[in-house]
Formats: sequence, structure tokens, C-alpha cells
Amino acid sequence: MSVEHTASVTQLNPKDINSVIIEAIQDIKGKNIIKIDLTKIDESPTDYFIICEGDSTTQVGAIAHNINKKTRESLGIKAFHTEGLKNSKWVLVDYFDTIVHVFLGETRQFYDIEDLWSDGNFTEYQDL
Repeated sequence: MSVEHTASVTQLNPKDINSVIIEAIQDIKGKNIIKIDLTKIDESPTDYFIICEGDSTTQVGAIAHNINKKTRESLGIKAFHTEGLKNSKWVLVDYFDTIVHVFLGETRQFYDIEDLWSDGNFTEYQDL
């Protein structure tokens, strides 16, 4: 990744990035979408988590791919890192200030990230 590219990610408004990510999830019918604002928590790994789930590994992978596609097309940015596409039970897409977790339903229940970060500010989004 080029230094210029990284700078452009940090110059964008996180609200704009988050909005595009949530729309990309809804495009592929991702479910139970939650944004956790971690900005008031000392030593959090990022400013925002966006968490959602798909009904199958195919859908989980499709959601992650659509997130990458939409952020590239709409904002001209690329994820710093994407991990978990091989099995697609839990795919992590990292945009520095926002980390997206796309889960298979039972995997999401097992790891229960929402409980681990329950002191964050939660926003729920409608399933489409």
C-alpha cells in the first residue's frame, strides 16, 4: 500500500466511510448490522466496529467483497487489510478507524464481540 493511499484514508470523514460500508452490507442483505462507537474508550483498537452477519459462508464472502468494492468505487480507498475470506465464517475488513466484522451467525454468537465492547455506543441498522 502506498503512503499516499494511507493518507487519503485518514483524511476521509469516518462517518462517510461508515455510511458506505453499511450501504454495502445492506446491498447484499447482511443482517443484524451494528456500529459500535469506541471513540470514548481509552486504548480501543479502532474508533468504530461495524458488525453484521450472513446466512452462509457464500453470503459472508459476498458482503466482504462488496464492502471492498463500494469503498473503492465511492471513496477511492482500499481496505488496509482483509482477513478470513478463505473460510468466510468471520471476515475482518480493516480501514484503520473502522474495522468491519462480517460473521456467519453461529460464529458471531460464539465470539460475542458486542458483549466484549458493551461500553461502546451502539447504533443498530435496519435489515433490508
